[in-house]
Amino acid sequence: MTSNVSAKLPEFMQLYRQLVAQPSVSCIDPKWDTSNKAVIDLLAGWLKQLGFQLEVNALQGQPHKFNLLASYRPDGVQAGGLLLAGHTDTVPWDEGRWTRDPFTLTEADNRLYGLGSADMKGFFAFVLEAIRQLDLTKLTKPLYILATADEETTMAGARELDKYPDLKPEFAIIGEPTSMTPVVAHKGHSTEAIRVVGKSGHSSNPAAGVNAIEVMHAVISELQQVQQSFQKRYTDDLFAVPYPTINFGNIHGGDAANRICACCEMHIDIRPLPGMALPEMYDLLNHHLAQVNQRYPNAVSLHHLHEPIPGYRCDTNSAIVQLAQQISGQTAEPANYCTEAPFVQGLGCQTIVMGPGSINQAHQPDEYIELSQIKPAQQQLETMIRKVCGG
Repeated sequence: MTSNVSAKLPEFMQLYRQLVAQPSVSCIDPKWDTSNKAVIDLLAGWLKQLGFQLEVNALQGQPHKFNLLASYRPDGVQAGGLLLAGHTDTVPWDEGRWTRDPFTLTEADNRLYGLGSADMKGFFAFVLEAIRQLDLTKLTKPLYILATADEETTMAGARELDKYPDLKPEFAIIGEPTSMTPVVAHKGHSTEAIRVVGKSGHSSNPAAGVNAIEVMHAVISELQQVQQSFQKRYTDDLFAVPYPTINFGNIHGGDAANRICACCEMHIDIRPLPGMALPEMYDLLNHHLAQVNQRYPNAVSLHHLHEPIPGYRCDTNSAIVQLAQQISGQTAEPANYCTEAPFVQGLGCQTIVMGPGSINQAHQPDEYIELSQIKPAQQQLETMIRKVCGG
């Protein structure tokens, strides 16, 4: 049943078009980074029109970025129900590789093209379309919509969910593009900078300085031992790579062949398993780096490039997983990428990742969603809401 209020919403494609049209790039480079306020304002206006109660909060560390929580609670029902969550930011776009305007939703080749069409501003158009089909006055459990900031960089928005102390859903769905396959686990993620400070000098006399590149060689040897320890200590056969990994992503040092290198920096990527204690991981890292510092006092230091993200897992026997499998017709599986799921799960709710579009399109030029996916995804999302909340 469609209410008169929801009938006044823009039609689905117009919702989609307006969301894509608002730049909300999240990037650690200030030249690219933009506020997500315009997207939040759009969602707030539409959800207020539907009768939701709204809370919009500026992030504590980034006042130009915002989270939105919209709530519709039946009279006298304050807890339980369903949370539909997504992030409002996108990655930057490569102007040299896009063949279309990334901020114009374009229909072509049986696809909808646009930045965020799959990952994942488009999810909110699906949510609004599903709500449009409901009679919210007949809900028996609360329905929440959460829109966060900066998922693509620091996950700063998801880290500030404690600003909503009354948010106590029983179930949560994070609408990342999974082709509507329920995702129930993924590894965590940390990005670390390892910095070596040596002492410069003339290359003709190696003893006159401390070569930071040579010290970094020792660091790499120690980190390879950490990787071996990871493989021996931790395993989870749910994943194709069943142990935590370390990747040496980039390295920079030195400025001339005839100078002893005084500074060298390497960035590494670590993917911890679900349930793996992050302090334990850092204890192991610091222990091995200390071995190098014994040989080269105070030369080596480790710095977070962002706060670490823990791994995530939802019990495949949980009610939300069973319901999602039944409605989607697809078996739950793990993912290789990282999401806001561990932070949402921290609210105390059964949490899955499931949304329209393919993860293969995320962060790609000419990002798109297949038109053939739209109607089935709309129906499945609406059914999930009805099954949990009524209406």
